[in-house]
Amino acid sequence: MNVKAALLSALAGAGEGYISGSALAEQLSVSRNAVWKAVKALEGEGYTIESVTAKGYRLSGDNNRLSAELITQALHTEKLGRPLFVHDEIGSTNAAAKELAGQGAVHGTTVVADRQTAGRGRMGRSFESPSGTGIYMSIILRPEFGIEQAPMMTSAAACAVAVAVEKLSGSKTQIKWVNDVYMDGRKICGILTEASFGLEAKSLDYAVIGIGINVRSVKSALDTQLQTVATSIEDACGKKLDRSRLCGEILSQLERYLATIENGGFLEDYRSRELLTGNRITANLGTRPIEGEAVGIDDSANLIVRLDSGEEIHLSSGEASLCRIKK
Repeated sequence: MNVKAALLSALAGAGEGYISGSALAEQLSVSRNAVWKAVKALEGEGYTIESVTAKGYRLSGDNNRLSAELITQALHTEKLGRPLFVHDEIGSTNAAAKELAGQGAVHGTTVVADRQTAGRGRMGRSFESPSGTGIYMSIILRPEFGIEQAPMMTSAAACAVAVAVEKLSGSKTQIKWVNDVYMDGRKICGILTEASFGLEAKSLDYAVIGIGINVRSVKSALDTQLQTVATSIEDACGKKLDRSRLCGEILSQLERYLATIENGGFLEDYRSRELLTGNRITANLGTRPIEGEAVGIDDSANLIVRLDSGEEIHLSSGEASLCRIKK
C-alpha cells in the first residue's frame, strides 16, 4: 500500500478524532514531510481533510469521495465487499461484476463506481448515473439456498438499503414492491438482480445484485419531469451523507439480511415499509393488464393483489411490470 492509500486508511480508522502528523509518520514509517505531501495529494483528488495546529489531521464529516479505503473502514462483514473494486467511472457495475463472476470471482466480490456511462435498470431501461451524487455498486453472490428462494434476494437488498439509509439519515424510507426504495414519496434507489443458472436451470451458479442510489442532491442532474418521480437522500431530508460510509453500511446490512432468506426473517421489515399494500393498483401480468387492491406480501415476497372479482393473484417480480398505485 502506498503512502497516500495508507494515510487515507489511517484517517478513516480514526473516525472523528484527530491524528498528529508525527503519529501518522510513525504509524506509516515515513517522514512528516511525506505525510504532508500525501495529505495535499488526497486533497487534490477531492478529499476534504481538516488540519488543526497541535491536534493534527482528520477527514471532514462532509467528505464525498468513494474509495476502497473508506468503504472498507465502514464494513462489518465477513464476505461482502471482500474483495472490493472501486472505479471513478465504468460502463456498468453489473456488467463488470458478471464478467468477474464468469472468471470465478468469489462470493461477496463487489464493484463500486462514482459514475456509470451505461447504467441499466429493470426492463432494459437506462439508469441515470451522474458523478459525485450516487452510489452504483454490484455484488456477486454464490448463495447456498435453493433456486426457488433466489427471487427473494432483491427484496432482501431493498431492506438492506432502506435500513442503512434510515440508520445514517435518521429519516424514514419506504419500499415500492419489488425493487425501489423511496423517501418523501419519490424514488431514491433502484435494484437490478441478474442470475446465471446451472445446466437445465436446476441450480443457481451466481447472482449479481446491482444497487443504484441517489445520495447527494440531484436537482441539477435530473430534468423537471424526472424530478417528479425521483429524488435523493439529501434532497428528501437535507442530510449530506458520506457515500463511502453509506456504501459500507449497505453491504453490512445486506449480508445480515441475506442470511435470513431461507427462514424469511427479512419479510417483517420488508412488509413494514412496503408502500403498495393497502392501495388500489394497476399492473401488467405479462401482456395482461390487471387492476385491484394490493393486500400484502406473501412468504415468497410476492405481491398479493385482490381483483374486483374476489380472485387473489400472487405477483412475482418475474411476471409483473409497471406496478403502480392508481390515482
